Formats: sequence, C-alpha cells, structure tokens
Amino acid sequence: MATLVIKCGTLVLPKETLSNVFIHAQDGVVTQITSNADVPSGAVFVDAGANKVVPGFVDIHVHGALDHDTMDATPEALDTMSAFFASHGVTSFLPTTMTAPRAEIDAALLNIKMMMSRGTAGAQILGAHIEGPYLNVKQCGAQLPDLIRPANREEYCAWFDMGIARLITIAPEITANADMIDDALLANVAIAIGHSDADYATAQRCFMRGVTQATHTFNGMRGLHHREPGTAGAILANDNVVAQVIADNVHVHPGVMNIIYKCKTADRLALITDAMEAVGLGDGIYKLGPQDITVHNGEARTKSGSLAGSTLTLDTAVRNIIAATGCSLNDAVTMSSWTPARSIKFGDHKGNLIPGYDADVAILNDALQVQKTIVGGRVVYERKDV
Repeated sequence: MATLVIKCGTLVLPKETLSNVFIHAQDGVVTQITSNADVPSGAVFVDAGANKVVPGFVDIHVHGALDHDTMDATPEALDTMSAFFASHGVTSFLPTTMTAPRAEIDAALLNIKMMMSRGTAGAQILGAHIEGPYLNVKQCGAQLPDLIRPANREEYCAWFDMGIARLITIAPEITANADMIDDALLANVAIAIGHSDADYATAQRCFMRGVTQATHTFNGMRGLHHREPGTAGAILANDNVVAQVIADNVHVHPGVMNIIYKCKTADRLALITDAMEAVGLGDGIYKLGPQDITVHNGEARTKSGSLAGSTLTLDTAVRNIIAATGCSLNDAVTMSSWTPARSIKFGDHKGNLIPGYDADVAILNDALQVQKTIVGGRVVYERKDV
C-alpha cells in the first residue's frame, strides 16, 4: 500500500488557504490534512518548502503537444502529451478530437479508451472531448467545413457506447444537433455550445435543454452586440453555463477575460489551452488534421489567417488570468482545477485536495512555475534545476 505525505508551507485550495499543514494520501487518495508531521515508515515524503501546493490542473480541451495530436490515434501520441502536460502542472485531461471522417474519430476514441486502461506516463486521461463534427460551418474556425455534418444518431451513439466520452461540443441551433442532447445526457456526457451561430434566444433555449458549458468563449461563435447579444451574450448571462476560456492573450484580450470573470465568477469559468501539436516546440509549420498551420510568435493560424488552436500551457493560463483580472490564486486554482473537473462531472474526486479526493498535486514556486507534479500519489514530474 503506497503512502504519501506532503509537507505544505502553503496549501492553496479553491475556497481557502492553509499554512503549515501535511497532506496524507493512501493509494493515491487524500486521507487527511493535519498539522503534525506523522510520517509512517516507508512513506514517500515530499517537502514542498516555501512553494505553493495546489490541486493539479485539469485541461478539458486540448488537442496535442510536441508534434503529437489526439487524432494521431497512437499510444505514443497520448503518452507524449500526458508527460508534457504534467510538466506544466496538469494532472488530468481530456484528449480532444476534431471534425474528421468517422473512421478517424473512431480510431482516436478507441486509442483513448485503450490508453485509459493502460495508463499514461504523466497526466491521467479522464475520457474524450469530442469537438465536432456537429458544428456550424458559419463558425467553423480551423475545423474543416466540408467535414462538418448534422448529428447522426447511429454515429454518436456508437461513440457514447464506448463509455469514454465526457464532453461533446455541438452547434445546437441545428435541429439534428439539438435532438441529440437527450441522448448525450442519458450517456452522462456533458454538452458544450461551440462553433455556433446561435442567436441569444436560441442559445438560451439550448441551455434549458441541457447544454451546460461553452467551448472557447468568444471564439468560434456569434459575438456580443448590444442589440443582439448572440451566443456569447447568452453564455455570459446564464449562471448555469461554464465558460471555457483560452487565456493566452491572443484568443481573448485580457480586458475581455476580466469581463468574463466578472460575469461568470471563478465557479463558472474553466481555463483551457486548446493546445495543438506545436506547443512546446516553437514557431514553424505544423499540421491540424490535413491542414498546414503556421505558428509565428506563438500564434497558430491557418492559411486564411484563422486561429487554429493555441500554443498555451495551463500554468501560463493561470498566470495570465491572474494578471488580467487581479484574482486570487484561490480563484485561479478554481478555474484551472475545480471548475473544469466539476464541468465534466468529476467534481466528487478531482480538482481539490481534501479527504476522499485523488492526490493530484502541482507544486508551484512564487512565480507560479511548476516545480513538481504528482498524479494519483505518484511523482511524475520534477523540475531539474531545483
């Protein structure tokens, strides 16, 4: 039986900060938080020193890293991605698919299922985020319009029957897509509005039907106008909707990040990366599906100039949201861990560090750079120069 004890000078949780405490975990699950250093014989002991201990980050929308993509449908791709994400404080994630022929999505989902069973080198895979193909061509962004299609019940039920889908992004203003909402809810799959051209009233009706979050808010959707609030306005106005935000200062201006934060609060704002295969590699020419993507100054764009995912890491997103909003680290932790976990129905054991929750931990220095990452009580990343 594996025992872990972490000495925390500062433990930052979503709703409180504790000083000079010890996290005790058994077999990858937190058992207690104490003020005494009772370290059992044989336990793994981690002294966080003056660093900050926070719940590990949860990325519910991420496509790739280090020249690998979810759609590669290979174990190597997901293993490489998981290790890279862990080096940036991510302890669990949803590999995210994109609009493609069914056979390619099938292969990606089957690979995710296999890797969930086998396990990964770094961050844990919680399931799949299916982004497309049930989108609106008017808001396709970097998704290929020729492959966007209305929801097909036989197709999506086969995906749901795999038992790994945790989130699906749809444009619910399209009748066939809206008709799948009940099936998704029965399969315990959360639904996000995204790549959508829904007007305000239509979006609100979809939220009433069961859509509970928004994919990369303000990007790939009808924007906010003072006479027609659009998809974005409906998201900001509805307290039941979690807004995903790509906090890279490119997809969303810091001032708009602050507006979203003020409207949604930390409990309904989920930081995501939407990272593609270029993250971790720098500028150059990369792939997103069959498309060539040019990364210049960290911005990933198609030939037509559309943004094509990001090169963001989640620890950078945490620093950016704090800079944009002036929020507390507690709120930043909520947006990077607790809210995304709850949005995909993992809030009973992910995104916090209290008894009964998984021992998924990120240890950050004062500059909020990741020093060590622990997944399920196992150290999977340690910064080499510390």
